Amino acid sequence: MLQCLILELEMVFSWLNLLAKFGFSDITGIDYSPSAIQLSGSVIEKEGLSNIKLKVEDFLNLSTQLSGFHICIDKGTFDAISLNPDNAIEKRKQYVKSLSRVLKVKGFFLITSCNWTKEELLNEFSEGFELFEELPTPKFSFGGRSGNSVAALVFQKNVRLFLGQIQGVDHTWPFPRTAPPQR
Repeated sequence: MLQCLILELEMVFSWLNLLAKFGFSDITGIDYSPSAIQLSGSVIEKEGLSNIKLKVEDFLNLSTQLSGFHICIDKGTFDAISLNPDNAIEKRKQYVKSLSRVLKVKGFFLITSCNWTKEELLNEFSEGFELFEELPTPKFSFGGRSGNSVAALVFQKNVRLFLGQIQGVDHTWPFPRTAPPQR
């Protein structure tokens, strides 16, 4: 059995089910809606998947219990937060902070978005995350131009972000600056 922590935002049950069936043994699913958690719980029970934990959590206001995840999967949460008319820019920044908090250093973040392009997502997650891979998505053509209907990217948490959180470390360099050794 794989011993990998999975945090899935906003409960896309098909991912939880698939990961559990592939042998991931420590999966956590969150949603801010208690009724969504209850519905997912009944499906999980029916499927006999005992390796999935469900929690009612608001990703923008996390409890201190959520941390140390190797992988975080988002299929719609960032899009929904971005469309919120009440201070969307600040909420997107809080999302990135929350993501940074829950992921281990070098942890992976998978995002599928129908509202953001690859370039826009690269910009949104430029602080603390590096593009690891772009996943293939459906393409379309219209009016002589081609594009993708969704963007699906895998980011990796940057080691510099972690080091920058340690007091006394230069944020622009991955190692503490010290005086050269005396000879």
